[in-house]
Amino acid sequence: MADHVDPHHDGAVDDVPELSDSEDDEQWQCMEEENSEDRHVACLFCDRLLNSVSNTLQHCSAEHRFNLVDVIRKHNLDDYGYIKLINFLRSTNGSGADVIGLSEGPLPWDSEDFLKPILQDDPLLQTDPEELCGGDGEGPPAGPVSGAPDHDVVLQRAQSAEERAQRAEEALARAMDDLHKLKMLAQGLVLNTDTSRARGSLGPVAELRDDEDDAYFSSYGHYGIHQEMLKDKVRTESYRDFMYRNPEVFKDKVVLDVGCGTCILSMFAARAGATKVIAVDQSEIIYQAMDIVRSNKLEDKITLIKGRIEDISLPVEKVDIIISEWMGYFLLFESMLDSVLYARDLYLADGGSVYPDLCNISLAALGDAQKHQDHIEFWDEVYGFNMACMKKAVLPEAVVEVVDPAMLISEPTVIQTIDCNRVCLSELEFASDFCMKMTHTTECTAIVGYFDIFFDKGCGNKVFFSTGPQDTKTHWKQTVFLLESPLPVQAGEELQGTIRVIKNKKDPRSLLVTLSLRDRKQTYSLQ
Repeated sequence: MADHVDPHHDGAVDDVPELSDSEDDEQWQCMEEENSEDRHVACLFCDRLLNSVSNTLQHCSAEHRFNLVDVIRKHNLDDYGYIKLINFLRSTNGSGADVIGLSEGPLPWDSEDFLKPILQDDPLLQTDPEELCGGDGEGPPAGPVSGAPDHDVVLQRAQSAEERAQRAEEALARAMDDLHKLKMLAQGLVLNTDTSRARGSLGPVAELRDDEDDAYFSSYGHYGIHQEMLKDKVRTESYRDFMYRNPEVFKDKVVLDVGCGTCILSMFAARAGATKVIAVDQSEIIYQAMDIVRSNKLEDKITLIKGRIEDISLPVEKVDIIISEWMGYFLLFESMLDSVLYARDLYLADGGSVYPDLCNISLAALGDAQKHQDHIEFWDEVYGFNMACMKKAVLPEAVVEVVDPAMLISEPTVIQTIDCNRVCLSELEFASDFCMKMTHTTECTAIVGYFDIFFDKGCGNKVFFSTGPQDTKTHWKQTVFLLESPLPVQAGEELQGTIRVIKNKKDPRSLLVTLSLRDRKQTYSLQ
Protein backbone atom coordinates (compact mmCIF):
# COMPACT_ATOMS: atom_id res chain seq x y z
CA MET A 1 0.00 0.00 0.00
CA ALA A 2 1.34 3.43 -0.88
CA ASP A 3 2.36 5.71 1.98
CA HIS A 4 -0.07 8.49 2.80
CA VAL A 5 0.99 11.89 1.54
CA ASP A 6 -0.22 14.99 3.33
CA PRO A 7 -1.76 17.21 0.64
CA HIS A 8 -0.86 20.24 2.75
CA HIS A 9 2.82 19.35 2.75
CA ASP A 10 5.00 22.06 1.24
CA GLY A 11 6.26 19.67 -1.42
CA ALA A 12 2.75 19.33 -2.81
CA VAL A 13 3.07 22.76 -4.32
CA ASP A 14 5.65 21.37 -6.71
CA ASP A 15 3.04 18.95 -8.10
CA VAL A 16 0.75 21.70 -9.32
CA PRO A 17 1.24 22.08 -13.08
CA GLU A 18 2.36 25.39 -14.46
CA LEU A 19 -0.63 27.16 -15.92
CA SER A 20 -0.76 29.92 -18.49
CA ASP A 21 -0.20 33.48 -17.29
CA SER A 22 -3.45 35.05 -16.20
CA GLU A 23 -3.48 38.01 -18.54
CA ASP A 24 -6.89 37.03 -19.88
CA ASP A 25 -8.76 39.59 -17.76
CA GLU A 26 -6.93 42.39 -19.55
CA GLN A 27 -7.54 40.71 -22.88
CA TRP A 28 -11.25 40.37 -22.20
CA GLN A 29 -11.33 44.08 -21.41
CA CYS A 30 -9.40 44.86 -24.57
CA MET A 31 -11.97 42.88 -26.53
CA GLU A 32 -14.60 45.40 -25.48
CA GLU A 33 -12.62 48.27 -26.96
CA GLU A 34 -12.90 49.29 -30.59
CA ASN A 35 -9.79 49.34 -32.71
CA SER A 36 -9.45 52.98 -33.71
CA GLU A 37 -6.25 52.73 -35.76
CA ASP A 38 -6.50 54.17 -39.29
CA ARG A 39 -6.17 51.88 -42.29
CA HIS A 40 -4.30 52.72 -45.43
CA VAL A 41 -6.37 52.35 -48.61
CA ALA A 42 -4.68 52.74 -51.98
CA CYS A 43 -6.29 54.82 -54.70
CA LEU A 44 -7.52 52.88 -57.75
CA PHE A 45 -5.66 55.12 -60.22
CA CYS A 46 -2.61 56.67 -58.51
CA ASP A 47 -0.13 55.98 -55.73
CA ARG A 48 -2.00 58.01 -53.14
CA LEU A 49 -2.76 56.26 -49.81
CA LEU A 50 -5.76 57.41 -47.81
CA ASN A 51 -6.90 56.54 -44.33
CA SER A 52 -10.35 55.10 -45.09
CA VAL A 53 -12.49 53.60 -47.84
CA SER A 54 -14.77 56.62 -47.76
CA ASN A 55 -11.88 59.10 -48.23
CA THR A 56 -10.46 56.95 -51.03
CA LEU A 57 -13.72 57.00 -52.97
CA GLN A 58 -14.05 60.77 -52.45
CA HIS A 59 -10.48 61.17 -53.76
CA CYS A 60 -11.27 59.04 -56.85
CA SER A 61 -14.35 61.16 -57.52
CA ALA A 62 -12.60 64.53 -57.07
CA GLU A 63 -9.21 63.81 -58.65
CA HIS A 64 -10.00 61.16 -61.26
CA ARG A 65 -13.64 61.93 -62.09
CA PHE A 66 -14.57 58.35 -61.18
CA ASN A 67 -17.66 57.56 -59.13
CA LEU A 68 -17.54 53.91 -58.06
CA VAL A 69 -21.16 53.87 -56.90
CA ASP A 70 -22.37 55.10 -60.32
CA VAL A 71 -20.45 52.32 -62.09
CA ILE A 72 -21.86 49.68 -59.73
CA ARG A 73 -25.40 50.90 -60.37
CA LYS A 74 -24.98 51.43 -64.10
CA HIS A 75 -23.83 47.88 -64.73
CA ASN A 76 -25.85 46.33 -61.89
CA LEU A 77 -22.75 44.64 -60.46
CA ASP A 78 -23.15 41.87 -57.94
CA ASP A 79 -20.47 40.97 -55.38
CA TYR A 80 -18.40 39.05 -57.93
CA GLY A 81 -18.71 41.78 -60.55
CA TYR A 82 -17.64 44.36 -57.97
CA ILE A 83 -14.56 42.30 -57.01
CA LYS A 84 -13.61 41.84 -60.66
CA LEU A 85 -13.99 45.59 -61.27
CA ILE A 86 -11.70 46.55 -58.37
CA ASN A 87 -9.01 44.04 -59.41
CA PHE A 88 -9.35 45.13 -63.07
CA LEU A 89 -8.77 48.78 -62.14
CA ARG A 90 -5.77 47.90 -59.98
CA SER A 91 -4.20 45.71 -62.67
CA THR A 92 -4.51 48.18 -65.55
CA ASN A 93 -3.27 51.71 -66.11
CA GLY A 94 -6.56 52.96 -67.50
CA SER A 95 -8.35 56.09 -66.40
CA GLY A 96 -11.63 56.51 -64.62
CA ALA A 97 -13.11 58.15 -67.68
CA ASP A 98 -12.50 55.00 -69.73
CA VAL A 99 -14.63 52.99 -67.33
CA ILE A 100 -17.31 55.67 -66.92
CA GLY A 101 -17.69 55.86 -70.71
CA LEU A 102 -18.33 52.14 -71.19
CA SER A 103 -21.71 51.38 -72.71
CA GLU A 104 -23.84 48.28 -72.22
CA GLY A 105 -22.27 45.08 -73.50
CA PRO A 106 -19.32 42.86 -72.60
CA LEU A 107 -17.31 44.41 -69.79
CA PRO A 108 -13.49 44.32 -69.87
CA TRP A 109 -13.34 42.99 -66.30
CA ASP A 110 -15.82 40.16 -66.94
CA SER A 111 -13.17 37.43 -66.57
CA GLU A 112 -12.52 34.92 -63.81
CA ASP A 113 -8.90 36.11 -63.83
CA PHE A 114 -9.99 39.27 -62.03
CA LEU A 115 -11.30 37.35 -59.02
CA LYS A 116 -7.71 37.05 -57.83
CA PRO A 117 -6.78 39.99 -55.56
CA ILE A 118 -4.10 42.35 -56.85
CA LEU A 119 -3.44 43.81 -53.39
CA GLN A 120 -3.31 41.61 -50.32
CA ASP A 121 -5.97 42.49 -47.73
CA ASP A 122 -7.40 45.17 -50.02
CA PRO A 123 -9.96 47.10 -47.92
CA LEU A 124 -12.00 47.84 -51.03
CA LEU A 125 -12.46 44.11 -51.59
CA GLN A 126 -13.69 43.80 -48.03
CA THR A 127 -16.38 46.39 -48.67
CA ASP A 128 -19.95 45.36 -49.45
CA PRO A 129 -21.10 47.01 -52.71
CA GLU A 130 -24.69 47.07 -51.44
CA GLU A 131 -23.55 49.16 -48.48
CA LEU A 132 -21.72 51.52 -50.82
CA CYS A 133 -24.86 52.02 -52.85
CA GLY A 134 -26.90 52.85 -49.78
CA GLY A 135 -26.36 56.58 -50.43
CA ASP A 136 -28.36 58.98 -52.59
CA GLY A 137 -26.70 58.09 -55.86
CA GLU A 138 -24.65 61.27 -56.07
CA GLY A 139 -21.43 59.61 -55.03
CA PRO A 140 -20.00 58.09 -51.90
CA PRO A 141 -21.39 59.65 -48.78
CA ALA A 142 -19.07 61.87 -46.82
CA GLY A 143 -20.64 60.89 -43.50
CA PRO A 144 -23.24 58.58 -42.08
CA VAL A 145 -26.34 58.05 -44.19
CA SER A 146 -29.53 58.94 -42.40
CA GLY A 147 -30.95 55.89 -40.71
CA ALA A 148 -27.87 53.68 -41.42
CA PRO A 149 -24.33 53.65 -40.05
CA ASP A 150 -21.42 54.73 -42.23
CA HIS A 151 -20.07 51.71 -44.11
CA ASP A 152 -16.55 52.44 -42.92
CA VAL A 153 -17.76 52.30 -39.33
CA VAL A 154 -19.61 49.03 -40.00
CA LEU A 155 -16.53 47.49 -41.54
CA GLN A 156 -14.35 48.70 -38.72
CA ARG A 157 -16.72 47.21 -36.18
CA ALA A 158 -16.74 43.91 -38.04
CA GLN A 159 -12.95 43.77 -38.08
CA SER A 160 -12.83 44.65 -34.39
CA ALA A 161 -15.34 41.88 -33.65
CA GLU A 162 -13.24 39.41 -35.63
CA GLU A 163 -10.13 40.37 -33.67
CA ARG A 164 -12.02 39.98 -30.39
CA ALA A 165 -13.24 36.55 -31.48
CA GLN A 166 -9.70 35.48 -32.33
CA ARG A 167 -8.42 36.62 -28.94
CA ALA A 168 -11.31 34.79 -27.28
CA GLU A 169 -10.40 31.58 -29.14
CA GLU A 170 -6.78 31.89 -28.02
CA ALA A 171 -7.85 32.45 -24.42
CA LEU A 172 -10.22 29.46 -24.61
CA ALA A 173 -7.42 27.24 -25.96
CA ARG A 174 -5.19 28.24 -23.05
CA ALA A 175 -8.02 27.58 -20.62
CA MET A 176 -8.61 24.11 -22.11
CA ASP A 177 -4.92 23.32 -21.84
CA ASP A 178 -4.91 24.43 -18.19
CA LEU A 179 -7.99 22.31 -17.54
CA HIS A 180 -6.28 19.29 -19.08
CA LYS A 181 -3.21 19.78 -16.87
CA LEU A 182 -5.39 20.02 -13.78
CA LYS A 183 -7.29 16.92 -14.91
CA MET A 184 -4.04 14.97 -15.12
CA LEU A 185 -3.05 16.17 -11.64
CA ALA A 186 -6.45 15.26 -10.19
CA GLN A 187 -6.29 11.84 -11.82
CA GLY A 188 -2.94 11.21 -10.21
CA LEU A 189 -4.24 12.31 -6.81
CA VAL A 190 -7.30 10.07 -7.05
CA LEU A 191 -5.70 6.96 -8.53
CA ASN A 192 -2.36 7.01 -6.77
CA THR A 193 -1.29 8.84 -3.66
CA ASP A 194 2.20 9.14 -5.11
CA THR A 195 1.31 11.80 -7.68
CA SER A 196 4.78 12.06 -9.17
CA ARG A 197 4.76 8.34 -9.94
CA ALA A 198 1.24 8.51 -11.40
CA ARG A 199 2.11 11.31 -13.76
CA GLY A 200 5.39 9.70 -14.66
CA SER A 201 3.58 6.59 -15.94
CA LEU A 202 1.54 8.63 -18.43
CA GLY A 203 2.90 8.54 -21.95
CA PRO A 204 2.16 10.90 -24.86
CA VAL A 205 -0.93 8.92 -25.86
CA ALA A 206 -2.46 9.07 -22.38
CA GLU A 207 -1.82 12.81 -22.30
CA LEU A 208 -3.73 13.48 -25.51
CA ARG A 209 -6.80 15.61 -24.91
CA ASP A 210 -10.16 14.12 -25.89
CA ASP A 211 -10.47 16.46 -28.86
CA GLU A 212 -6.98 15.49 -30.05
CA ASP A 213 -7.81 11.77 -29.93
CA ASP A 214 -11.31 11.93 -31.39
CA ALA A 215 -10.27 10.85 -34.88
CA TYR A 216 -8.67 7.65 -33.60
CA PHE A 217 -11.68 6.51 -31.58
CA SER A 218 -14.15 7.70 -34.22
CA SER A 219 -12.52 5.37 -36.73
CA TYR A 220 -13.49 2.44 -34.49
CA GLY A 221 -17.08 3.66 -34.35
CA HIS A 222 -17.57 2.42 -37.92
CA TYR A 223 -18.91 -1.11 -38.19
CA GLY A 224 -16.89 -2.08 -41.23
CA ILE A 225 -13.59 -2.15 -39.36
CA HIS A 226 -15.05 -4.50 -36.72
CA GLN A 227 -16.43 -6.80 -39.37
CA GLU A 228 -13.01 -6.90 -41.03
CA MET A 229 -11.33 -7.81 -37.73
CA LEU A 230 -13.92 -10.45 -36.83
CA LYS A 231 -13.58 -12.03 -40.28
CA ASP A 232 -9.82 -12.26 -39.77
CA LYS A 233 -9.83 -15.89 -38.68
CA VAL A 234 -6.13 -15.96 -37.84
CA ARG A 235 -6.64 -13.13 -35.36
CA THR A 236 -10.02 -14.04 -33.87
CA GLU A 237 -9.59 -17.81 -33.71
CA SER A 238 -6.18 -17.45 -32.08
CA TYR A 239 -7.72 -15.47 -29.21
CA ARG A 240 -10.61 -17.96 -29.01
CA ASP A 241 -8.32 -21.00 -29.01
CA PHE A 242 -6.07 -19.47 -26.36
CA MET A 243 -9.01 -18.98 -24.00
CA TYR A 244 -11.04 -22.10 -24.76
CA ARG A 245 -8.02 -24.42 -24.67
CA ASN A 246 -6.71 -22.96 -21.41
CA PRO A 247 -9.79 -22.70 -19.15
CA GLU A 248 -7.62 -23.15 -16.06
CA VAL A 249 -6.09 -19.73 -16.78
CA PHE A 250 -9.53 -18.06 -16.67
CA LYS A 251 -11.43 -20.09 -14.06
CA ASP A 252 -12.87 -17.75 -11.40
CA LYS A 253 -10.69 -14.86 -12.59
CA VAL A 254 -11.49 -11.15 -12.97
CA VAL A 255 -10.61 -10.07 -16.52
CA LEU A 256 -10.13 -6.60 -18.03
CA ASP A 257 -10.64 -6.20 -21.80
CA VAL A 258 -8.94 -2.99 -22.99
CA GLY A 259 -10.46 -1.70 -26.23
CA CYS A 260 -13.24 -4.28 -26.27
CA GLY A 261 -14.92 -3.30 -29.56
CA THR A 262 -17.80 -5.71 -30.17
CA CYS A 263 -16.89 -7.57 -26.93
CA ILE A 264 -15.87 -10.77 -28.73
CA LEU A 265 -12.82 -11.26 -26.47
CA SER A 266 -14.86 -10.50 -23.35
CA MET A 267 -17.42 -13.13 -24.33
CA PHE A 268 -14.66 -15.68 -25.04
CA ALA A 269 -13.27 -14.98 -21.55
CA ALA A 270 -16.69 -15.31 -19.90
CA ARG A 271 -17.31 -18.65 -21.59
CA ALA A 272 -13.79 -19.80 -20.67
CA GLY A 273 -14.68 -19.51 -16.98
CA ALA A 274 -14.00 -15.89 -15.91
CA THR A 275 -16.20 -14.89 -13.00
CA LYS A 276 -16.23 -11.21 -14.03
CA VAL A 277 -15.16 -9.36 -17.17
CA ILE A 278 -14.83 -5.57 -17.40
CA ALA A 279 -14.91 -4.35 -21.01
CA VAL A 280 -13.70 -0.81 -21.75
CA ASP A 281 -13.88 1.15 -25.00
CA GLN A 282 -14.06 4.83 -25.86
CA SER A 283 -15.59 4.44 -29.34
CA GLU A 284 -19.31 4.46 -30.09
CA ILE A 285 -19.23 0.73 -30.89
CA ILE A 286 -19.62 0.04 -27.18
CA TYR A 287 -23.36 0.78 -27.41
CA GLN A 288 -23.73 -2.06 -29.91
CA ALA A 289 -21.50 -4.20 -27.67
CA MET A 290 -23.99 -3.71 -24.82
CA ASP A 291 -26.76 -5.11 -27.01
CA ILE A 292 -24.51 -8.00 -28.10
CA VAL A 293 -23.75 -8.92 -24.49
CA ARG A 294 -27.44 -8.85 -23.55
CA SER A 295 -28.36 -10.88 -26.64
CA ASN A 296 -25.97 -13.60 -25.47
CA LYS A 297 -27.23 -13.43 -21.84
CA LEU A 298 -23.80 -12.54 -20.49
CA GLU A 299 -24.74 -9.26 -18.80
CA ASP A 300 -24.35 -10.90 -15.38
CA LYS A 301 -20.66 -11.52 -16.08
CA ILE A 302 -19.63 -8.66 -18.41
CA THR A 303 -19.64 -5.02 -17.32
CA LEU A 304 -19.10 -2.44 -20.06
CA ILE A 305 -17.61 1.02 -19.47
CA LYS A 306 -17.36 3.76 -22.08
CA GLY A 307 -14.20 5.86 -21.89
CA ARG A 308 -10.46 5.77 -22.26
CA ILE A 309 -8.79 3.43 -19.79
CA GLU A 310 -6.64 6.40 -18.72
CA ASP A 311 -9.70 8.48 -17.85
CA ILE A 312 -12.01 6.07 -16.04
CA SER A 313 -12.08 4.22 -12.73
CA LEU A 314 -12.79 0.49 -12.64
CA PRO A 315 -15.35 -0.99 -10.23
CA VAL A 316 -12.59 -3.23 -8.82
CA GLU A 317 -9.18 -2.47 -7.35
CA LYS A 318 -7.32 -5.22 -9.20
CA VAL A 319 -7.84 -7.67 -12.06
CA ASP A 320 -6.21 -11.06 -12.62
CA ILE A 321 -5.94 -10.94 -16.41
CA ILE A 322 -5.79 -8.19 -19.04
CA ILE A 323 -6.72 -9.17 -22.58
CA SER A 324 -6.55 -6.82 -25.53
CA GLU A 325 -6.22 -6.90 -29.27
CA TRP A 326 -4.02 -3.82 -29.36
CA MET A 327 -1.72 -4.63 -32.29
CA GLY A 328 -1.46 -2.24 -35.23
CA TYR A 329 0.46 -2.26 -38.47
CA PHE A 330 4.10 -3.13 -37.82
CA LEU A 331 2.84 -4.10 -34.35
CA LEU A 332 3.22 -0.68 -32.70
CA PHE A 333 1.20 1.58 -35.01
CA GLU A 334 -1.70 3.28 -33.16
CA SER A 335 0.23 3.01 -29.85
CA MET A 336 -2.63 1.16 -28.16
CA LEU A 337 -0.09 -0.92 -26.26
CA ASP A 338 0.57 2.26 -24.25
CA SER A 339 -2.97 2.03 -22.87
CA VAL A 340 -2.59 -1.67 -22.07
CA LEU A 341 0.61 -0.95 -20.12
CA TYR A 342 -1.15 1.87 -18.28
CA ALA A 343 -3.89 -0.58 -17.24
CA ARG A 344 -1.28 -3.20 -16.31
CA ASP A 345 0.63 -0.86 -14.02
CA LEU A 346 -2.54 0.41 -12.34
CA TYR A 347 -4.85 -2.59 -12.13
CA LEU A 348 -3.04 -5.92 -12.66
CA ALA A 349 -2.77 -7.98 -9.49
CA ASP A 350 0.48 -9.64 -8.42
CA GLY A 351 0.84 -12.91 -10.29
CA GLY A 352 -1.57 -11.77 -12.99
CA SER A 353 -0.81 -11.57 -16.70
CA VAL A 354 -1.39 -9.59 -19.86
CA TYR A 355 -2.38 -11.58 -22.97
CA PRO A 356 -0.97 -11.88 -25.53
CA ASP A 357 2.19 -11.82 -23.45
CA LEU A 358 4.99 -12.06 -26.03
CA CYS A 359 5.49 -10.36 -29.42
CA ASN A 360 8.25 -10.29 -32.03
CA ILE A 361 8.91 -7.79 -34.81
CA SER A 362 10.81 -9.21 -37.78
CA LEU A 363 12.35 -7.88 -41.00
CA ALA A 364 13.21 -9.56 -44.30
CA ALA A 365 14.55 -8.36 -47.65
CA LEU A 366 12.43 -8.20 -50.80
CA GLY A 367 13.43 -8.34 -54.44
CA ASP A 368 10.32 -7.19 -56.28
CA ALA A 369 11.39 -5.13 -59.28
CA GLN A 370 7.83 -4.75 -60.59
CA LYS A 371 6.57 -3.36 -57.28
CA HIS A 372 9.47 -0.92 -57.16
CA GLN A 373 8.65 0.14 -60.72
CA ASP A 374 4.99 0.64 -59.85
CA HIS A 375 5.65 2.74 -56.74
CA ILE A 376 8.95 4.57 -57.30
CA GLU A 377 10.22 4.45 -60.88
CA PHE A 378 6.69 5.20 -62.09
CA TRP A 379 7.30 8.89 -61.41
CA ASP A 380 10.25 9.16 -63.82
CA GLU A 381 7.88 9.46 -66.78
CA VAL A 382 4.12 9.96 -66.45
CA TYR A 383 2.24 10.39 -69.72
CA GLY A 384 5.31 12.02 -71.21
CA PHE A 385 6.04 14.27 -68.22
CA ASN A 386 8.90 14.11 -65.72
CA MET A 387 7.47 13.79 -62.20
CA ALA A 388 10.62 12.45 -60.56
CA CYS A 389 10.35 15.11 -57.86
CA MET A 390 7.40 13.12 -56.47
CA LYS A 391 9.76 10.34 -55.41
CA LYS A 392 10.93 12.33 -52.39
CA ALA A 393 7.31 12.66 -51.26
CA VAL A 394 6.27 9.07 -52.01
CA LEU A 395 9.31 7.21 -50.70
CA PRO A 396 8.91 8.11 -46.99
CA GLU A 397 5.40 6.62 -46.90
CA ALA A 398 5.52 3.04 -45.67
CA VAL A 399 3.24 0.79 -47.72
CA VAL A 400 0.84 -1.63 -46.01
CA GLU A 401 0.04 -4.50 -48.37
CA VAL A 402 0.12 -8.27 -48.79
CA VAL A 403 3.59 -9.35 -49.93
CA ASP A 404 4.11 -12.24 -52.34
CA PRO A 405 6.31 -14.72 -50.40
CA ALA A 406 8.07 -15.56 -53.69
CA MET A 407 9.59 -12.06 -53.52
CA LEU A 408 11.47 -12.79 -50.26
CA ILE A 409 15.23 -12.85 -50.87
CA SER A 410 16.53 -13.30 -47.32
CA GLU A 411 15.94 -15.21 -44.15
CA PRO A 412 13.88 -13.24 -41.60
CA THR A 413 15.52 -11.62 -38.62
CA VAL A 414 13.89 -10.63 -35.32
CA ILE A 415 14.66 -7.01 -34.44
CA GLN A 416 12.63 -6.68 -31.23
CA THR A 417 10.93 -8.92 -28.68
CA ILE A 418 8.34 -7.45 -26.32
CA ASP A 419 7.24 -9.09 -23.09
CA CYS A 420 3.95 -7.36 -22.30
CA ASN A 421 4.23 -8.24 -18.62
CA ARG A 422 7.65 -6.62 -18.24
CA VAL A 423 8.17 -4.00 -20.94
CA CYS A 424 8.34 -0.32 -19.95
CA LEU A 425 6.63 2.41 -21.92
CA SER A 426 9.97 3.94 -22.91
CA GLU A 427 11.08 0.63 -24.43
CA LEU A 428 8.37 0.86 -27.10
CA GLU A 429 10.71 3.30 -28.85
CA PHE A 430 13.93 1.54 -29.73
CA ALA A 431 16.94 1.18 -32.02
CA SER A 432 18.32 -2.18 -33.11
CA ASP A 433 21.09 -3.56 -35.28
CA PHE A 434 20.08 -6.39 -37.60
CA CYS A 435 21.58 -8.81 -40.08
CA MET A 436 19.66 -10.49 -42.91
CA LYS A 437 21.22 -13.51 -44.66
CA MET A 438 20.53 -13.31 -48.38
CA THR A 439 19.09 -16.39 -50.11
CA HIS A 440 19.22 -14.99 -53.68
CA THR A 441 21.66 -13.11 -55.88
CA THR A 442 19.52 -10.24 -57.11
CA GLU A 443 18.58 -6.65 -56.22
CA CYS A 444 16.99 -5.75 -52.91
CA THR A 445 14.14 -3.33 -53.60
CA ALA A 446 12.53 -3.10 -50.15
CA ILE A 447 12.49 -4.28 -46.55
CA VAL A 448 9.32 -5.92 -45.25
CA GLY A 449 8.27 -5.84 -41.60
CA TYR A 450 5.75 -8.01 -39.75
CA PHE A 451 5.09 -9.41 -36.27
CA ASP A 452 4.41 -12.65 -34.41
CA ILE A 453 2.11 -13.06 -31.39
CA PHE A 454 2.36 -15.59 -28.54
CA PHE A 455 -0.09 -16.66 -25.82
CA ASP A 456 2.41 -18.39 -23.58
CA LYS A 457 2.49 -17.61 -19.86
CA GLY A 458 0.87 -20.31 -17.75
CA CYS A 459 -0.73 -21.96 -20.78
CA GLY A 460 -0.78 -25.73 -21.07
CA ASN A 461 -1.85 -25.28 -24.69
CA LYS A 462 0.22 -22.47 -26.12
CA VAL A 463 -1.14 -20.51 -29.09
CA PHE A 464 0.87 -18.58 -31.68
CA PHE A 465 0.19 -16.72 -34.92
CA SER A 466 2.28 -14.78 -37.42
CA THR A 467 1.50 -11.93 -39.81
CA GLY A 468 4.47 -12.79 -42.04
CA PRO A 469 4.30 -13.14 -45.86
CA GLN A 470 4.63 -16.94 -45.69
CA ASP A 471 1.68 -17.35 -43.34
CA THR A 472 -2.08 -17.01 -43.82
CA LYS A 473 -3.07 -13.44 -44.69
CA THR A 474 -4.36 -11.23 -41.87
CA HIS A 475 -5.94 -7.78 -41.87
CA TRP A 476 -2.58 -6.43 -40.67
CA LYS A 477 -0.94 -7.53 -43.95
CA GLN A 478 2.75 -6.54 -43.98
CA THR A 479 4.56 -3.20 -43.85
CA VAL A 480 6.89 -2.47 -46.77
CA PHE A 481 9.72 0.07 -46.70
CA LEU A 482 10.73 0.72 -50.31
CA LEU A 483 14.34 1.65 -51.08
CA GLU A 484 15.01 4.70 -53.23
CA SER A 485 17.02 2.57 -55.65
CA PRO A 486 17.61 -1.21 -55.73
CA LEU A 487 20.56 -2.58 -53.77
CA PRO A 488 22.62 -5.41 -55.37
CA VAL A 489 23.01 -8.44 -53.06
CA GLN A 490 24.65 -11.86 -53.28
CA ALA A 491 23.29 -15.20 -52.05
CA GLY A 492 24.90 -16.01 -48.70
CA GLU A 493 25.73 -12.36 -48.04
CA GLU A 494 24.79 -10.93 -44.66
CA LEU A 495 23.19 -7.55 -45.21
CA GLN A 496 23.66 -5.53 -42.06
CA GLY A 497 21.70 -2.48 -41.01
CA THR A 498 20.08 -0.57 -38.18
CA ILE A 499 16.47 0.35 -37.50
CA ARG A 500 15.07 3.02 -35.21
CA VAL A 501 11.39 3.12 -34.29
CA ILE A 502 9.90 6.14 -32.50
CA LYS A 503 6.53 7.78 -32.06
CA ASN A 504 5.79 10.81 -34.20
CA LYS A 505 5.79 13.75 -31.76
CA LYS A 506 3.09 15.48 -33.78
CA ASP A 507 0.87 12.39 -33.62
CA PRO A 508 1.99 9.83 -31.02
CA ARG A 509 -0.30 7.18 -32.51
CA SER A 510 1.78 7.15 -35.71
CA LEU A 511 5.35 5.90 -36.13
CA LEU A 512 8.60 7.11 -37.66
CA VAL A 513 10.88 4.27 -38.79
CA THR A 514 14.46 5.01 -39.82
CA LEU A 515 16.34 2.32 -41.76
CA SER A 516 20.08 2.40 -42.45
CA LEU A 517 21.53 -0.05 -45.01
CA ARG A 518 25.16 0.24 -46.09
CA ASP A 519 25.58 3.94 -46.83
CA ARG A 520 21.87 4.64 -47.21
CA LYS A 521 19.50 6.08 -44.64
CA GLN A 522 15.79 6.76 -44.99
CA THR A 523 13.03 7.69 -42.54
CA TYR A 524 9.53 6.37 -43.20
CA SER A 525 6.22 7.39 -41.70
CA LEU A 526 3.45 5.00 -40.77
CA GLN A 527 0.25 6.97 -40.27
